[in-house]
Amino acid sequence: MGLRREKLNSIFLKEISDIIRFSLKDPHIGFVTVMDVDVTNDLSYAKVYVSFLGKEERNEAGLKALNRAKGHIRSELAKRVRVRKIPELTFLLDESFKKAQRIEDIIEHINEK
Repeated sequence: MGLRREKLNSIFLKEISDIIRFSLKDPHIGFVTVMDVDVTNDLSYAKVYVSFLGKEERNEAGLKALNRAKGHIRSELAKRVRVRKIPELTFLLDESFKKAQRIEDIIEHINEK
């Protein structure tokens, strides 16, 4: 990954986090953390990986609320970041925590034997 893309990913991560935290008022979103942003080379698309605190049932409602608000988030992002093109946003649930927890449980189980 190029240095420019890495820098854009980190800038978008910070700005999207701030927009969600301070600009969105949807109660379905709840407590959300933006875990990672992956922008394509041509800045057409950005995958935004998010994680929700709380019960599993809230994840789907929060994800739907974020996808409903992605137009607003994108327009706010355009006001804050000076790039030639603001990417289309796609919000995805970050599964890395679950995978890490599963691996940790397996290792713990092996160590018990």
